[in-house]
Amino acid sequence: MPANTAMPDGDPAPASLQAQLAAIRACRVCRDQPRYGPPLPQEPRPLLQVSRSARICIAGQAPGIRAHDSGRPFNDPSGQRLRQWLALDEDTFYDPRKVAILPMGLCFPGLGPDGSDLPPRRECAEIWRTPLFAQLPNIRLLLLVGGYAQRWHLGAANAKAGVNATALRWREFHAADARVMLLPLPHPSWRNSSWLKRNPWFEAELLPVLQAEVRALL
Repeated sequence: MPANTAMPDGDPAPASLQAQLAAIRACRVCRDQPRYGPPLPQEPRPLLQVSRSARICIAGQAPGIRAHDSGRPFNDPSGQRLRQWLALDEDTFYDPRKVAILPMGLCFPGLGPDGSDLPPRRECAEIWRTPLFAQLPNIRLLLLVGGYAQRWHLGAANAKAGVNATALRWREFHAADARVMLLPLPHPSWRNSSWLKRNPWFEAELLPVLQAEVRALL
């Protein structure tokens, strides 16, 4: 079983969630029967972290090459920055009882001609996203990391202006749903360091709210 797809201490996930996870581990659609574009260029290695007790969910883009090689989501510098944003240590961040990690694409999508990661495979969200979220009844804070997650969860109309404009509307989305708090975030990649410098409001205004919400839920 890949890392973090079961609850710890020998406490198994409910049968329906276990069945979904087993199907995900066996999924080879993007390699053997791709619906969009060429086949996945490497052996699929789905990476996610879920349990029914998790109250926080990180909806990211797709695993990078370091995560793919290690079998651990966000096992790279962007994960370090994300944990800093959340003010969480590694043990808490990787505790599936507390934090779910459910990217738009579950496998590393491969590299483009310029050496950057390709977009998340569309097959993943179409096949797995809705049934997986149905198995996560206790999510109260949903972090939308990057444009792909924002378009899926907020709708294309709300995210059409791009990540910067969507993130600037964070207060609106945060207050929109009384049951599940939504927070759009830029990707924590170190390539976005210049964006953070140009947008000091993110660290001054949004991060304190995010960290307070995380503390309250944990």
